[in-house]
Amino acid sequence: MPAIRASFSALLFAVAALLPAAAAYPDPGRVTGDAGVHDPSVVKRPDGSYLVAHTGDGVTLKTSTDRIAFSAAGSVFPGGAPWTTSYTGGDRRLWAPDISYHNGQYYLYYSASTFGSNHSAIFLATSPSGASGSWTNRGLVVESRSSDNFNAIDPNLVVDDQGRWWLAFGSFWTGVKLISLNPATGLRQGSGLTAIAGRGGGAIEAPFIVKRGQYYYQYVSFDFCCRGASSTYRVMVGRSTSVTGPYADRNGVAMNSGGGTEILAGHGSVHGPGHEAVLADNDGDLLIYHYYADNGTARLGINRLSYDAAGWPVVG
Repeated sequence: MPAIRASFSALLFAVAALLPAAAAYPDPGRVTGDAGVHDPSVVKRPDGSYLVAHTGDGVTLKTSTDRIAFSAAGSVFPGGAPWTTSYTGGDRRLWAPDISYHNGQYYLYYSASTFGSNHSAIFLATSPSGASGSWTNRGLVVESRSSDNFNAIDPNLVVDDQGRWWLAFGSFWTGVKLISLNPATGLRQGSGLTAIAGRGGGAIEAPFIVKRGQYYYQYVSFDFCCRGASSTYRVMVGRSTSVTGPYADRNGVAMNSGGGTEILAGHGSVHGPGHEAVLADNDGDLLIYHYYADNGTARLGINRLSYDAAGWPVVG
């Protein structure tokens, strides 16, 4: 009998090894319609609908009334953005927009670059309605050159408790930086540059900072996007009581020293989730991101965010 039980146990173990592992994270919520996006940012409009901006020719726009069905809504610059071409090599694609609504108008920070280069720039545009073609370019916010040790892409506007405006940005090189903005113009104020996250030259980008309770939470993406279903992007987070840091992860490791607590990674048919944003909605916080399907297409991901007893975000 012991031999039979041992053989049966071995058989069960072998069968279990052939079964797919349970997903470590929940799948994205239901999204329909035109949901092909890369580097999404979402704002809730005064009428209760949603406006999405994402990487694309002239910055691509989508809308939704219910956060489920999304429709194409043109682009920010349907006629092109010639002021960006010295950074893009003539490519019309503009990257990683950050959209928000302040003082009765929409603000859009967006990136101009080429893949793998830090000859890059972040610009600002504003609009009274957010509609395609209604945007006015307000000028250069920050740029980086090949001689710099940072990369001026992946912007995120942060307004702190004192009403001060900041822009977080950065990709690879020495990591994520923070600069001060003039709230009256949305453009850079002063020459200060604060390091707020880095991996010693490793793959880190796409910062997003949001205040919840006593903490500013800094979300970033580790590892690699843009490889279809082979992408290894994952969402990490740290927090600080000050918008300028220092930020640390759940284990107390400084984000400037490679720290970050993972809250979402690839699982099942969800590959490389990242370039995240947080949207505060009537029913709570939402994590907005892109991921790659099995066929390599980039899709919009939306999940609820809750917070555990220690105040750390949990994807649901």
